[in-house]
Amino acid sequence: MKVRLKVVCHELTKRTHWDRSKGFLGGVKLSPVTGVSEENKQFFEATPTGKIEFETINEAALAEFEPGGEYYVTIEKA
Repeated sequence: MKVRLKVVCHELTKRTHWDRSKGFLGGVKLSPVTGVSEENKQFFEATPTGKIEFETINEAALAEFEPGGEYYVTIEKA
């Protein structure tokens, strides 16, 4: 089974990686959308709270996110 979430990006960060040869760590903070549109209201009713946070050294991946942007997240068992 797959679970689909709709989230909003609240914060992007960038800091020096502890292993300076790797450059930086970029951080992304996401949480469930709130009920502005009809679709967002449906997602909010199912998932009213939560958070996803991760850090990456992949600059291209980090560039896919922007504060205030909305994203779908699909979760499936590995």
